[in-house]
Amino acid sequence: MKPYIICHMMASVDGRIDCDMTEQIESGDEYYEALAQLQCPSMLMGRVTMQMHYALPEPFVAADATAVGHECFYVAERASAYCVATDTLGRLQWGDNNYDGQHLLVITSEDCPAEYHATLRERGISFIATGKGGIDLLRAMAILREHFGVERLAVTGGGHINGAFLDAGLLDEVSLMIAPGIDGRAGMAAVFDGIADMNHTPVKLQLMSVERIGEETVWIRYRV
Repeated sequence: MKPYIICHMMASVDGRIDCDMTEQIESGDEYYEALAQLQCPSMLMGRVTMQMHYALPEPFVAADATAVGHECFYVAERASAYCVATDTLGRLQWGDNNYDGQHLLVITSEDCPAEYHATLRERGISFIATGKGGIDLLRAMAILREHFGVERLAVTGGGHINGAFLDAGLLDEVSLMIAPGIDGRAGMAAVFDGIADMNHTPVKLQLMSVERIGEETVWIRYRV
């Protein structure tokens, strides 16, 4: 059993999600007001997004690269809300074990150095390690529900982690906020990105609601 998972994002009209760009075209609190309505106290972000907003600038470098090699998890703190980071090989370093009132939880693959998990324990940071050759998102979500008590989870980017959850069939809803502006720059990440299979079947959505939020932002919710 997994949490109920909602991908919640703000994008420009052309579907780009660069935070600096979206803040220029929508500088209010609409994104967070909508997030609060989704009733998902725990949030999950990919490695790149976490590096930009939460992690320390210097990467973690293990003195001993021996992989943990098996599925494991560690509950450092029982919390009502978690700030969840996916970090396949354990590259992110952390200055705290709580962010914005949420306890930090890091998900890695089993290829991650055991030394990294030991460091997380020392700093009071929870973790899950599952999957070889990449994170097993399905198992990670099952562990997150069963052992950490997360019933509702907001996946909040970037595009590649959103794409990975979509590809794994883990999303229950998509909550998309369209800000009043166009990016248009080549190479900027889209809301869902990074799926390598060019024959990937488009995922059909069912419209749940559309509303205007703030002055000019449109909030659309879909059931997957």
